Amino acid sequence: MSQIPADLKYSKEHEWVRVEGNRAYVGITDFAQDELGDIVFVELPEVGAQVTANETFGTVESVKTVSDLFAPVSGKVVEVNAALADNPERVNESPYGDGWMIVIEMSNPEELNELLDAAGYQAHIGG
Repeated sequence: MSQIPADLKYSKEHEWVRVEGNRAYVGITDFAQDELGDIVFVELPEVGAQVTANETFGTVESVKTVSDLFAPVSGKVVEVNAALADNPERVNESPYGDGWMIVIEMSNPEELNELLDAAGYQAHIGG
């Protein structure tokens, strides 16, 4: 059974968002990392890059496939989890902790209203 923390927001593309002030920490869900299998590479944007909600911001590569990562909110990337370059398996080991991917300074916090809560995400993945 996948973990779905109640304090996060979720996209239908399986990204999670933890909001701290005007910043959104973004990663992929436990469900997504489990479906992907062992993650071997993560491609993330540079700090300073602009991202747009529902558009790709990078890719995650597993032993099974390569999947696009979609920004759940729009804004400027202010931090990237550089540790994933050498340790992409952190996404598998701790998708909601050490496996976070980017931090976005939100340009339109209203976009958070478009995301799912834990119950909505659970229903989305068929739980």
